[in-house]
Amino acid sequence: MKPLKFALAGLLLAAQPVLAEELIMSSWLPPKHPIVVNAFEPWAEEVEKVTDGRVTVRIMGKPLGSPPAHFDMARDGIADITYGLHSFTEDDRFTRAKLGQFSFLGDDAIGNSKAYWSIYGTDLNAAEEHKGTHLLGLFMHGPGLLHNNVRKIETPGDMQGLKIRVPGGYVADLVSALGATPLFMSSPEVYEKLSRGVIDGVAFTYEAMTAFNLVDDIKYSMTVPGGIYNTTWFFVVNEDRWNGISDEDRAAIDAISGEAFAERVGQAWNDADTAAKAEIGDKVDFYQASAEVVAPLRDAAATLEQAWSDSLGDGYDGAAALARFREMTGTSVAE
Repeated sequence: MKPLKFALAGLLLAAQPVLAEELIMSSWLPPKHPIVVNAFEPWAEEVEKVTDGRVTVRIMGKPLGSPPAHFDMARDGIADITYGLHSFTEDDRFTRAKLGQFSFLGDDAIGNSKAYWSIYGTDLNAAEEHKGTHLLGLFMHGPGLLHNNVRKIETPGDMQGLKIRVPGGYVADLVSALGATPLFMSSPEVYEKLSRGVIDGVAFTYEAMTAFNLVDDIKYSMTVPGGIYNTTWFFVVNEDRWNGISDEDRAAIDAISGEAFAERVGQAWNDADTAAKAEIGDKVDFYQASAEVVAPLRDAAATLEQAWSDSLGDGYDGAAALARFREMTGTSVAE
């Protein structure tokens, strides 16, 4: 009877469902933000599908910390998965990440994000700057604009004295070089500061104008071909949690992350920008910067690019990486 008893016990154990490995993802963008709805949530659903339910991702409705804390939260295991802007982290751990923050990089978020994953991920060794985590994605949005509610920027002098919210990083230095005052704050803080007059304008995308309810407080929005600036984003999972997943499931998740996620999130950004422009209509004066304004912007950008490239030290050629990036996106900085 004992062999039969053991056999029955084995069958019962085999019939029990295997408990899924649940990864907790902290999300600080609004739950209905198009990047959450059209990139992160579909990715999470696909994780469960490609691992046959062995791994699931639960996206929290409220963040487990402030937006600038999100990389450290993943590294330290406060959350399993996080995302955020490299420029929100105020120390210099993400120096090489700045590759994707410069002017004149590209107008298509898919092309931008794929180029960023490829070049920062390989030529500039992104993994080394994200120690303690495993990279699930690196991405950028569509062209960054300068929005304000004071005046149209028609000459370089029109930037003087404007208080502009920036997400940190390169655009903070650019705004300062052009004569305005950069003020750092995370995206969810902008509505209050703009509506109360604490700031005059903001460096943001088209999409952010509607996502953060800014349309009524913006009158003018300026862009240049390839974008005035961009932001770079990480999407990471805690290294120990990642290593606790089977080789088979890690491979399956990697296959839908990386370049595949760059395309997914880039499409979400593109669609969100298109929808935002249609929703805003003529409520805001959108215009392309004049040659008179672009010239000093180009000069300031070139100076900042060179300083960044020089800061990388031996083994990394920032200028070559930027050139390859623009070749991939088909963007030129020439007049």
